[in-house]
Amino acid sequence: MFATKSKGPMSRIAMTGFLVSSLALTAAIGAGTGTRLGYWDFRQGFKILNWAAYSGVLGTVLSLAGAILTRPGRKCRGFLLATIGITLGVLSFGVPGNWYRIAKVVPMIHDITTDTENPPKFVSVIPLRRDAPNSANYGGPEIAAKQHAAYPDIRPLEIGISAAQAYDRALATARQMGWQIVDGNPLEGRIEATASTRWFGFKDDVVIRIVSTSNSGCRLDIRSVSRVGKSDIGTNACRIRTFLKIFKD
Repeated sequence: MFATKSKGPMSRIAMTGFLVSSLALTAAIGAGTGTRLGYWDFRQGFKILNWAAYSGVLGTVLSLAGAILTRPGRKCRGFLLATIGITLGVLSFGVPGNWYRIAKVVPMIHDITTDTENPPKFVSVIPLRRDAPNSANYGGPEIAAKQHAAYPDIRPLEIGISAAQAYDRALATARQMGWQIVDGNPLEGRIEATASTRWFGFKDDVVIRIVSTSNSGCRLDIRSVSRVGKSDIGTNACRIRTFLKIFKD
């Protein structure tokens, strides 16, 4: 499958780089999959991911060396193998590396809301967060200041439709985003749901509040809070932005 036009021996460096990169990518994928399936907790998953990232760097370096040694015109075989190894290695450390980069830029918070003065409150979700390390209580002015500095666009949405219409649209949007609806109370204009991240399966809880305004319209506020982790690496802000975009479209 990996044969080239060269009839020389297979490069051990190219082969080793490919194997290390393959193992690294497998570990990286398994770190999140195992966490999501409950085989280990997220802390162990992060340890595995960290190991996979370093192994991915090693695999990339070895594969790069292998590619140089086996490039067209050289006696050793394995150029294609080394090229694939480079790709797999970069994937292994590229994603966690990007997470680390984002974590250095965004604030160390995990509770994002369009209303930092009077955040929407969870009701039905509270029992589901009983064992969660992060509280559902809002952190106050300090958290609000960090959010405003990092995500100034996260604001309440004023809508020129009735609260009932907005509720139905918000519920449909939440379902479209794949959230698990925990509770829906049209009389209170409140929707509570749980969103799970794709890779590690982290559970973040969302509450939407819709209230009528004096101009025959309504106001929508939304809050997204992670159950674990001091920083959400921008996930909750991204979730709110996506929800509001879909809702308005």
